[in-house]
Amino acid sequence: MEPRTLGALAAVLVVSAGFAFHHFLSGRPETVHVPEKARANGTATVPGTAAPGAAVHPPKSSSVPVPVVGPGQVPQAEGGAVVVVDVSGKVRRPGVLRLPAGSRVADALRAAGGVKTGTSTEGLNRARVLADGEHVLVGGPALPPPQPGGGPAAGPGGGPPAVPISLNTATVEQLDTLPGVGPVLARHIVDYRTQHGGFRSVAELREVNGIGDRRFTDLQKLVRP
Repeated sequence: MEPRTLGALAAVLVVSAGFAFHHFLSGRPETVHVPEKARANGTATVPGTAAPGAAVHPPKSSSVPVPVVGPGQVPQAEGGAVVVVDVSGKVRRPGVLRLPAGSRVADALRAAGGVKTGTSTEGLNRARVLADGEHVLVGGPALPPPQPGGGPAAGPGGGPPAVPISLNTATVEQLDTLPGVGPVLARHIVDYRTQHGGFRSVAELREVNGIGDRRFTDLQKLVRP
């Protein structure tokens, strides 16, 4: 072989041997040096692994906070539902109030400006849930709570209601409980209320179709505007 060819072959062999030697060195395992403190405690771990005998805690799952209604807060009703109640008596701002459904008597008193100083609320269940169309009287004779279904409380022996019914808020079913008032006359009362924007006095009941003097005399003490 010619000297030039031998020289080129020798160069290729030298480069190949150098590349093989470098690959051998880079593939050798390396010694990991453990810190003296960890070696003394015997707690050395490989990065990414847990120590032997160590408790593994799963990641805390995210929890949805539950709203808590604190003292003095009016609960928020779903869907914007409201109840209409009449608060009267010894409160600072008596009147008809619109409150979120699920509100309690205490919420109505607060919305009415609070009870006047020196007024006793004994006998008034401030924790009771309000019913739509009910009357909360403060500082007067205790009113019976509304019956299931929103109807007024009946008098002794199932007679006329013990509490006057509001002509401006009563339903047809509630008016039907009055003596001498059936479903048809109750509907006439509601229609009159709608057409005239409500009753301003009990005397207006005379103008309702179907109510004469005798029937008005029977009803005037059982209703209020």
